[in-house]
Amino acid sequence: MSEIPDVADNNRDAGVVEEVCGYLMEDPPRSYFLFAGAGSGKTRTLVEVLRRMTGVVEHEKGRRLAGYLRMYGRSIRVVTYTKNAVAVIRGRLGDNDLVCVSTIHAFCWELISGFNDDIRTALIALKEAQLEKETAEALAKPRGITAAKQRDLDEIKQDIEGFRRTDVFIYHPDRETYGPGALAHKHVLDVTAWLLKNRPTLQTILKDRHPVVLIDESQDTMKGMLDALMGLAEPRGSGLTLGLLGDHRQRIYTDGHSDLPSLVPPSWATPELQMNHRSQLRIVTLINSIWGAELAGRTQPANGVEQHSRTEKTGGVVRLYVGDTSLSPENKVLGERWCADQMREVSGSAAWSQGEYQLLALEHKLVATRGSFLDAFGAMALLDPNAAAPTGSGENKGPAAVQVLLNELAQLEACVGADGAVDEFKVTEVFRRYGRLDDMPESTAERAIRVDEMLLAIGVFAAACANPISTVGEVLEPVLRAKLFEVDHRLSAAYADKTPPPPVPGRGEEESRQDRMRRGWCALFDSPWNQLQRYRTYLAGHSILATHQVVKGSEFHHVMVVMDDKLAGGNQISYDKIFGGTELSKTDIDNVGKGKETTIDRTLRLLYVTCSRAQDSLALVLWSSDPAAALARIKDNGWFADGEFEAIP
Repeated sequence: MSEIPDVADNNRDAGVVEEVCGYLMEDPPRSYFLFAGAGSGKTRTLVEVLRRMTGVVEHEKGRRLAGYLRMYGRSIRVVTYTKNAVAVIRGRLGDNDLVCVSTIHAFCWELISGFNDDIRTALIALKEAQLEKETAEALAKPRGITAAKQRDLDEIKQDIEGFRRTDVFIYHPDRETYGPGALAHKHVLDVTAWLLKNRPTLQTILKDRHPVVLIDESQDTMKGMLDALMGLAEPRGSGLTLGLLGDHRQRIYTDGHSDLPSLVPPSWATPELQMNHRSQLRIVTLINSIWGAELAGRTQPANGVEQHSRTEKTGGVVRLYVGDTSLSPENKVLGERWCADQMREVSGSAAWSQGEYQLLALEHKLVATRGSFLDAFGAMALLDPNAAAPTGSGENKGPAAVQVLLNELAQLEACVGADGAVDEFKVTEVFRRYGRLDDMPESTAERAIRVDEMLLAIGVFAAACANPISTVGEVLEPVLRAKLFEVDHRLSAAYADKTPPPPVPGRGEEESRQDRMRRGWCALFDSPWNQLQRYRTYLAGHSILATHQVVKGSEFHHVMVVMDDKLAGGNQISYDKIFGGTELSKTDIDNVGKGKETTIDRTLRLLYVTCSRAQDSLALVLWSSDPAAALARIKDNGWFADGEFEAIP
């Protein structure tokens, strides 16, 4: 841990704004990494720095910098993680033509938009590198290139040929983009990183537009993009100054670097925010203990600033409840309600009895199970694992090929009353919104036939929606037959394909992307239609049980964190290993020996993120495979005092 100055008040960080301003206004400017932990006032610090650097607040060097930026038509670029964060920074900063704030995706597209030849070259180079890498990896295995792997390699080759034939590439950072040349979110970041490393012209454009780039949530910024920018910022005086803000302890995506502080060049400044203005003392003490824990299986260093709570926040309630993971989902819900009742008694807050607390999960599968949309979520995850779940950035809207199910058909269903009656006026508005009335036949007779066809299909659709046991396939059938909406060709082709789904691959068996997607389509068409409404709510971040990705950066007075490895859907995280209900696996031990990231590392970060959302009271609920062993370990680890942990009866 870093040395903490002996300052027993709330003003430990008072000098950080001026410290950062000093780095950015040196000649030449100095890049920096600002360590900003949970609730440390990172956004306020960022905004105050920007106000001084652009002359909004009287500042001699800032006034000179503002004049320089205006003279050359340049601006400071602020790149942040979510659209909400963009809105917050803009709102606090006010109108300021010297600062451009956007998400990372919007920033990247602004740089490369219109450079179609360069985009094509980058996409082909990236795909060719992927092809070479996957081919070499397959050849190195005892079985060589299997039939499943060959199908994947052939698909990569098809992608390359498709890029060669594409003249214009399209993308919109705020919505899904369709049609020939449409780029996915990941493509935009990958291409920009490649071009910044390989095209001097784009490097010059960036430096000329934005000589200073400040990146919020840098621990979750894609490795390739961050590496490209850090490379351009070296050596000092290169024309680009980089300011990274973040907390590697709160990294929740594998896209980011596992230990960002270790990558910061020695010449960079490393200012720190030491306060936690959000949480009560007991919660701050707990998250400090979690991060500083010496656990078997941990490889990530416990570096970072030990946080201090505000002097007036001397309280806070923390409890850990342990139950048996073999219980049914229904009994687990009852157990969590019991935990909430216990929290009401120990905290004295009626919020716990009134449901006014935030329920957090660490696994999307747990949310899907509790929210009764597991079939739909499982199908979406097979179709596109990168787009099936919501993220804090708000970029994920579900797999691109099924957008008609999540948008047009959802709006059409809203035109059907509880009694099954269809509001034709509302239906007309939906069709007009999606341009479905633009190509109606000009002939009166043909138009009448088409209207009757559409009305018949809408009637069948409405009846299917009203039937609680209808499947997605049954609801979709009249829509496709009558061509009510424009549908992604992948969806219509998959629906027309009546072959059975491929078998689920056995342990250790490879599965081609095509087979995985076919299983996903079959599972989706067989899913109950009423699950899609709950899935849409979950994607929008409005489900009662939220994941750590959705609440990234948020805070709540009272938080309950539900940890259930049984529903983790994989072996990437394990709370039972953290708390002692399960031993380390052979893979964990091997990874420790290799110095690679382990299950313990990933789990510890997610636990830190979720616990640090709480302001006043925090309940941790662990569903363990061995509750007795877990409770014994918890008693010894020092995180919780006697009386702060107990078994769920």
